[in-house]
Amino acid sequence: MLDPTLGLALGGGGALGAAHVGVLKALGERRLRPGIVAGTSAGSLVGAAYAAGLPVVRIERLVRRATWSTFGRLTPSLRLGLLDSSALLDTIGELGGEPLIEDLPRQFAAIATDLRTRQQIVFNEGPLGPALRASIAVPGLFAPVITPDRVLVDGGLAANLPIGAARSLGATRVIAVRLRPEWERVPVVRSAESIARMEHDPDVLMIRPDLSGMSQWSRDDVPKLIDAGYRAAAQALDETRAREDNVA
Repeated sequence: MLDPTLGLALGGGGALGAAHVGVLKALGERRLRPGIVAGTSAGSLVGAAYAAGLPVVRIERLVRRATWSTFGRLTPSLRLGLLDSSALLDTIGELGGEPLIEDLPRQFAAIATDLRTRQQIVFNEGPLGPALRASIAVPGLFAPVITPDRVLVDGGLAANLPIGAARSLGATRVIAVRLRPEWERVPVVRSAESIARMEHDPDVLMIRPDLSGMSQWSRDDVPKLIDAGYRAAAQALDETRAREDNVA
C-alpha cells in the first residue's frame, strides 16, 4: 500500500539522474512506498515512470538504454536549442500512451521554470508529456516549451530539489535526493527553496549520492550512478531506521 504522507523529491542533474534508480531500488527493498513524487529535470523523468507504477526493474532498463535521441531530435532553430524534446512524447507513447498526471497511481509533480519570470511552475495535472518536456528543457540544449504566456525551460533553474512541491501535494515527510549538479554551484542560479535549510529539517531525509568524477552529460557512468544512488539511499535509510529504533 502506498503511504499518502510520504513524499519523494528527485533533483535534476542530467545523466546523474540515473542515481535515482538506485534510490528506488533501496526503497523497494525496505518496503517504503511513497505516495507522492516530485521531480525536476532528470528527476521528473524517473519520477514520472515511478509515479506511473512502472516496476523499478523496467525503469532501470529504460535508463540504461536511454540516449539523447530518446528525449530529443535535432532542431533547425539553434537560437532555441540543439534538440527538440518532442521525441520524448514518442517514448511516453511506447509506455502505454500519454496519461494525465492526475490519473497516475501516485500523486506527481514535474517542475519547470518560466524563463520570463524565473519562477517555478509546478505541473500536477494535465497531460504528462508537455510537463516532462518543459521540465527537461535545458537552455541551449533543448528547445523551450512555449505557451501563449510562458517560455518554459528546465526546472532546475528555479527549484532543482522540489521538496516544496512534494509538500504541496500533502507530504508530511520527504525523502529528497540531491545530485548537486554544476548549476547548483552557480551564484546566479538559486533554488526557490533554501536547500541549506532543508538539510536540517527533521521531516526531510536528504540523500546525497557520492557522484565524484561522474559526468552529468555522459551516459558512460550510468551503471556506477545507479550503484552510487543505491548505496547512499541504503545507508541513509538504515541509519534513520536505527535511530528511530533506539528512540523507541
